[in-house]
Amino acid sequence: MAEPGGQMKVAIIPARGGSKRIPDKNITDFLGAPLMSYSIRAAEESGLFDRIHVSTDSERIADVAERLGHPVDFMRDPNLADDHTPLLPVLKWTLERYHERGCNYDAACLVYPTAPLIEADDLKQADALFRQWKGERIVMAVSRFNVPVEWAFHLDDDGTLQALQPGMGNIRSQDIRPTYYDTGTFMFLPAKDILSGAVDQKPIVGFPLARHKAVDIDDAEDLQLAKVIFRGLHNAS
Repeated sequence: MAEPGGQMKVAIIPARGGSKRIPDKNITDFLGAPLMSYSIRAAEESGLFDRIHVSTDSERIADVAERLGHPVDFMRDPNLADDHTPLLPVLKWTLERYHERGCNYDAACLVYPTAPLIEADDLKQADALFRQWKGERIVMAVSRFNVPVEWAFHLDDDGTLQALQPGMGNIRSQDIRPTYYDTGTFMFLPAKDILSGAVDQKPIVGFPLARHKAVDIDDAEDLQLAKVIFRGLHNAS
């Protein structure tokens, strides 16, 4: 649980049903356990949160959440569970439902259910950064691109490469400023800004996450890569 007198925080794990590239992705088997169980465990072990809520429209996912010790307090509105729904409206709707129940949070941590490589200490360090900014800025887990984005190419249908920034391929990597990307693992957000719709106006502070933890699982190849990394880190069979 969060420390007495500190901010009230809720971890929201968005785990809708209907994944197409990996059926039931959020609860697919990951080395013997449902994929989302790793995110839940990291949130639990961090000790940061007054509540861990799995936001889902799927009874199957809700059943798994309950078996993992976190019964779903309310099912997600189906209108917020299609392929095109952004996550900010989901966070706002969730906080509003808790407000109706008399549960008011100061901050929310969006923890993706497809982040099996993050650890409790990552969340704790990011929370320390969030508190350093007095909960007034968004803290997002980011990771550094393996190579400069200035070296990127588009691949035409016939296989021809087109430089995204012509001429930049001749610049040494040490002479190019590092660039970072959203890892799709977690972020801390002020609840008041979620509720007011002001999140888009908030500055974002980056929390650098180790690159081996920044696998965003969208397809079967990502899933296999995450398993390989996890086995290497934990000597899992």
